[in-house]
Amino acid sequence: MAESRPYAVLFDLDGTLIDSIALLLASMKHTFHGRPRQPTEAEWIEGLGTPLPKQLTPYVESDEDRERLVNRYRTFQLENHDRLMAQYAGVIDILAQLYQRGHPLGVVTSKGNMMMERGLKFIGADDYIEVAIGYDSVHIHKPDPYPVRAALEKLGYESNEAVFVGDSPHDIKSGHDAGVITIAALWGPFTRSQLEPYKPTYFLDTIKDLPSMLDRISTKNAG
Repeated sequence: MAESRPYAVLFDLDGTLIDSIALLLASMKHTFHGRPRQPTEAEWIEGLGTPLPKQLTPYVESDEDRERLVNRYRTFQLENHDRLMAQYAGVIDILAQLYQRGHPLGVVTSKGNMMMERGLKFIGADDYIEVAIGYDSVHIHKPDPYPVRAALEKLGYESNEAVFVGDSPHDIKSGHDAGVITIAALWGPFTRSQLEPYKPTYFLDTIKDLPSMLDRISTKNAG
């Protein structure tokens, strides 16, 4: 890797760049209202980072039932997006700083592309993100490494030139299997103890420390 080439920095979206947990839980509760089988909040959070149809599968009775629930969930999410969405402090400042430093920035999420783009615009991140891989961008999804590799290919970067910052076990597994450095974001809904078994390369308590962490990674790997 050329020394002058900054690391590509890939991010998960929900629970990493945008604080969408209240929106996602409200969407789940609306979707399952009145149904005999429904997930707990903890069960739903556990599945965050995987595609919505996959998350719904254990609780549906047929493909048609799942399609109805997908539509119900996405309709509620769209209608309540701006009301229930929140921002994590410091995210935009850090994205701007990394962008100025020359890091190519990308998003890898299992969220549908329309909602992904809306979330990025909502927090003002769309100006900094060069590549955004959502559910509709690829045919294989996290925790498979395919979406991470797809983002790297679009950026023209190799796996040893990139980090993936994500809050869920699915992010860590996807990044590991793609061969990138994985950084567990501890400001999302998953705790350190939940993420430790997946052995992320690094843990990050606050996104404000990401630039200095990237400096340390660059120095370590240049030596």
